[in-house]
Amino acid sequence: MRPAALTAALLSLIVSGSASGQGAAPTYQPGIDVRNYDVGITLPDTGSFILGDVTIALRRSAGIARLTLDLVDALNVRRVEVGGRVVSAPHVNNTIDVPLDGSDDSVNVRVVYDGVVRDGLVVQKDAKGRWTWFGDNWPDRARQWLPTVDHPSDKATVSWRITAPAERTVVANGEQAGTRPFTVNGKKLRETRWRESRPVPTYVMVLAAGPLERFDIRENDCHYGDLGQCVRQSVYVMPENRKWLPGVFLSVGPIVSLFERLIGPFPYEKLAHLQSSTRFGGMENASNIFYDGKLFPTQSVKDGLIAHETAHQWFGDAVTEREWSHVWLSEGFATYFAALWTQYIRGDGAYRAEMAGIRTQLLGDKVVATRPVIDSTQTELLALLNTNSYQKGGYILYMLHQQLGDSAFFGAIKSYYKNNRHGTVLSDDLRVELEKTSHQSLRQFFDQWLRRPGVAEPAIGWAFDAESGSVALRVVQKSAYELELPVVVTDAAGTVSRLMVKVPADSLATVPLPGKYSAKPRSITYDPDGRMLARITRL
Repeated sequence: MRPAALTAALLSLIVSGSASGQGAAPTYQPGIDVRNYDVGITLPDTGSFILGDVTIALRRSAGIARLTLDLVDALNVRRVEVGGRVVSAPHVNNTIDVPLDGSDDSVNVRVVYDGVVRDGLVVQKDAKGRWTWFGDNWPDRARQWLPTVDHPSDKATVSWRITAPAERTVVANGEQAGTRPFTVNGKKLRETRWRESRPVPTYVMVLAAGPLERFDIRENDCHYGDLGQCVRQSVYVMPENRKWLPGVFLSVGPIVSLFERLIGPFPYEKLAHLQSSTRFGGMENASNIFYDGKLFPTQSVKDGLIAHETAHQWFGDAVTEREWSHVWLSEGFATYFAALWTQYIRGDGAYRAEMAGIRTQLLGDKVVATRPVIDSTQTELLALLNTNSYQKGGYILYMLHQQLGDSAFFGAIKSYYKNNRHGTVLSDDLRVELEKTSHQSLRQFFDQWLRRPGVAEPAIGWAFDAESGSVALRVVQKSAYELELPVVVTDAAGTVSRLMVKVPADSLATVPLPGKYSAKPRSITYDPDGRMLARITRL
């Protein structure tokens, strides 16, 4: 986000968790693993009062006798069933305490509820007085309108049955499974069904309903998804904005093609881009990217925003951080892959300028200086959407790319994605894949850049030994970082050599430069292109 025709056998593999990342047990509610949400929602023709009927299919470990569902107290729970039998389930402190009797490890829990929605599902009239409904769940706001295990560690598939006024277009995750028009008390209604067959976190389970018009992006060929399916893209906008389409959305095909080459096949059944209501500039809902509706009348949607949210379909949606403190695995990836789109479409100069701008921002940022990227002490989840998760996370990937090279870096990205697709990860899962392709230890790199605040601040000097013809750097660090330091040496004859020097994570280090010199070099400069995330001073 930015702040402001499947065979039954293949489908079974996805839902049951064939990818290795699916093997990681949910951490939010140990012993409970939600497999599917079957969501029935009735939207009125006015106002924000909804009717909900949700069945949760789950597996539980031996000895687990209760399920805790997240649902705000403002909504009224009318009935809870377990295995088709009505049970007493207290609804207090924004949770439903559901008793799980019996010995079966697979259980179905049904919750029937209603009430006025105040968050999570954004219900409002637009500037022309038309009612609209848009899900906006990040980080844990699905509980504002859906009974769920509302945490990224417990991903599930989701089916939608959405009843809305017949003149409204309804879009949700996955592929459309059909519609059914009917009339009640003279009012024309339509039930629209959608099905997302890949497990996704609750924060990207959404619906959209409004006077939306669909514009299909025409491409010479389709994108082939993770099961060989043809993936099409479309744009949904308010009628008055359709006239300028496709506009910037001509970029969506090339963006997906680039990321498919760098990462792997697109993970979902379709990709829709929607004018919406969201507290963010864009929100990466699985197979449905929501953009701030205010960007459309002025044609202010940028291809960088599209690239950022599209990258999230792989990173964040398909491969999801298991704990909130590792959200850089979502936002840092989206930031860096948007920069790779810049490189692809505008060239190396624009790419380097974008990364240089990020570096400048990081060196002067208070959050970067005082808090680590993996910030396990931050309890305000929205506060995790900061410079650390976005820009520093993206820059860490940039440094890894520069240090390891294209082959090792993208080889690791592809295996990281393939091995954890539709599952959950922590930062060390990425480290392991990078170590495999690069054949080097990156534990120090990950610890220093992700688990401590600030940036490197080495003081560096050098000395020439005329007797041996050698040059050595002297490096002093208060907070010791292991550095891959670019060095440019201009020798006495004016010949320029570019070197890469490894500085150990010591408070005081003497690092000899390779080669011999007949005379004292004219000059030595450190990180001349300004690519290291460091403030370098001279001794």
